[in-house]
Amino acid sequence: MIDPAVEQMLLKDPKSYVISADVVANVTATNTLEHAFMVLSKVGYSRIPVLTPDDHLQGMISLAAISDYLLHVPGAAVDQLSRYTVADAMLPVNRWVDDPTKLETILNYLVDEPFIPLVDEHKVFQGIITRREILKRINFMAHNLHNYYAVTAKNSLTDKVD
Repeated sequence: MIDPAVEQMLLKDPKSYVISADVVANVTATNTLEHAFMVLSKVGYSRIPVLTPDDHLQGMISLAAISDYLLHVPGAAVDQLSRYTVADAMLPVNRWVDDPTKLETILNYLVDEPFIPLVDEHKVFQGIITRREILKRINFMAHNLHNYYAVTAKNSLTDKVD
C-alpha cells in the first residue's frame, strides 16, 4: 500500500502526468506496416497504440513486432511492408488503466512498461501515462516533501526496514 502522504503528493495534479490522446502518435489496424514503420521511426518511440477508427484501444505495434512479423514472411524484405497491415503484426494490450488516480496499479505496470494506455469505461483511448512523467512527479516530491510535511524518522536509517 502506498503511504497516503506520498500518494497525495504524486496525485496532486493527475492530469500533469497524462499525455493526452490528441498528441500521442498512433495508427489503425488497417494502416500498412510501412506506414506504422514510418510513424514509429519518426516519433522515436519503441511502440505506439493501435486504435479503431472511433478511437477505441485495439492493440500495440512496435518496431520489434514488425521485424518479427517480417521474419515469418517468405522472402521478407522491407520493401514488402506496404503489402501487410498493422493488424497482421499488432500486439495485444495486456495492461491499461481507466483511472489516472490508480497510482498503485500505474506504478506496478510502469516497472515493466515504458507507458500505460489510459482508456475510459468504453475503452476509448484517452492518452498515456509514461514512466518519464511519473518520475517527474517523484522528483517533484523528493525535492518538495519538506514544504508539505514535517518528516521525522521512526527508526535510524541504518536500521533494517522490513
